[in-house]
Amino acid sequence: PAIPPSCLAPRKETAEEDNGYVRLLRRQVEEVFRDNRMIAVCQYNSMPDEDVVLMRYYLRKHNIEVKFVLNEIVRPVLSQSKYKNLLPLFVARNILLVSPETKAREMLRVLKGVPQISLLGACIDDTILSRQGVENFAKLPSLEASQGQMVGALALLPSQTSSLLQRGSMHLTALLDQHIRQLQAGETGSPAEPTPAQSSG
Repeated sequence: PAIPPSCLAPRKETAEEDNGYVRLLRRQVEEVFRDNRMIAVCQYNSMPDEDVVLMRYYLRKHNIEVKFVLNEIVRPVLSQSKYKNLLPLFVARNILLVSPETKAREMLRVLKGVPQISLLGACIDDTILSRQGVENFAKLPSLEASQGQMVGALALLPSQTSSLLQRGSMHLTALLDQHIRQLQAGETGSPAEPTPAQSSG
């Protein structure tokens, strides 16, 4: 018997009105990845709205924004970009924690009090890191402290070289002064006074 029309599969309608909105969302995702130095991918488990507001408040204090994203929007964007290695992280309900600065230490401190948010990985300064990599990155000293240590180490080497170069000339000068005193003492017949270098051994 013929299949009733009500049982036939409905035609696939092209949602023209949704395409513009989808393009807008994808463009926003591209801007997020382009304009931020730190993009952390987290798994989002259901939590009360009050806790979400509190978490966003503490993160915003450190200039970290929370972005709720859909996998069907993010995955096509990432598959055509240099961040395609992040694709395996987008398999469940995800959120992005983004910041124009590398605030990994502050982000981990806030997430420690929110067990419903699990950090999966991050992209910091165009480097993809696992959760352990983010934790190791957070333990690194700040850029200013590292630069100070580098300047101190570089300034120490010239000072040591200068002291080594001056030591030979000072020793030669002391020997010449002692030789002159001995010659003068030999002419006058009086014993030469010991120099401080000789008296100290």
